[in-house]
Amino acid sequence: MSVDIECVVVGAGVVGLAVARALARSGREVVLVEAGEGIGVGISSRNSEVIHAGIYYPSGSLKAQLCVEGKQRLYAFCDERGVDYRRLGKLIVATDDSQCAALQRLLEQGRRNGVQDLQWLDAGQARALEPAVSCVAALWSPSTGIVDSHALMLALQADAEASGASVAFHTPLASARCTGQGFELHMGGAEPMTLSCRELINCAGLSAPEVASRIEGLPLQHVPQARLCKGSYFSFSGRAPFRHLVYPAPESAGLGVHMTLDLGGQARFGPDVEWVDQVDYRVDPNRVHGFYEAIRRYWPALPDDSLQPAYSGIRPKICGPTEPAADFVISGPLEHGVPGLVNLFGIESPGLTSCLALAERVQAILAR
Repeated sequence: MSVDIECVVVGAGVVGLAVARALARSGREVVLVEAGEGIGVGISSRNSEVIHAGIYYPSGSLKAQLCVEGKQRLYAFCDERGVDYRRLGKLIVATDDSQCAALQRLLEQGRRNGVQDLQWLDAGQARALEPAVSCVAALWSPSTGIVDSHALMLALQADAEASGASVAFHTPLASARCTGQGFELHMGGAEPMTLSCRELINCAGLSAPEVASRIEGLPLQHVPQARLCKGSYFSFSGRAPFRHLVYPAPESAGLGVHMTLDLGGQARFGPDVEWVDQVDYRVDPNRVHGFYEAIRRYWPALPDDSLQPAYSGIRPKICGPTEPAADFVISGPLEHGVPGLVNLFGIESPGLTSCLALAERVQAILAR
């Protein structure tokens, strides 16, 4: 069977859903295809569900710009659509004097990025917010929050479908070919079909480089190598003595083993950093030993035997463990020369926070 369509979006995670919504609302005929059985079955459902403020990312980077823009849009969207969230605020803590300089740099970088509500706290001020925290200084980020990521994705899907978009699950992209007028797509699954479209947007998350490599006519030098960086989470038995999110000074590949709360007030810790060669979401219970050591730097009273394996996620890195952190990559016709094609690579944190701003950027690229 062959079907002609104006626009195909690959990947029904939070970014793909936001892109499909934006393009459908612009008047395009949109089909969103997903290899899995539902929305957000990959990295979009395996994260901390944090709405980030925009502190950590190099000034001028896409991560910094789209996080700050996306945060405001995301809070407004959640208010409009009744998506549950909490603007809890976050403490980023220095647990010894040697970390204070790094914390000061974060404060300055956050302000350069447009995060104007950051506050420097001494140890007493930090303990006034969180009495159980041990630190010598902290940054307070009142605009950081948490969100029900599944409810967010359902709201994005509902908006997209209300604007005429269609969603097809169990529909992997097997191969594609640039035709000059658009793309010929060969879809796998139980009912293989051929689609022709004028615009193709690759929002496949972990699989984005693999999907891009299947597009005949796209020069391979524009397809980065996928790097998989796993992070495991452990849940806390009982009720933790925290009302806000607590983060350590950030590590090279992640933001450190931090404490987040879900919307029910349950505490979870993670993610750690583990570079892997394949996707495997099983949590190794033995990794908990590193968690106790990391958490007790800022919560010395963490009880023994209080952490249980919860879940894991995998960051879709496009840089290796010894390389500098990569920015988001939004690769459009100006970069690779293929009209109508946009590939999104390395959309790790703060991808959820940035989803609406990313969608606007994709729409602007296609409008050019």
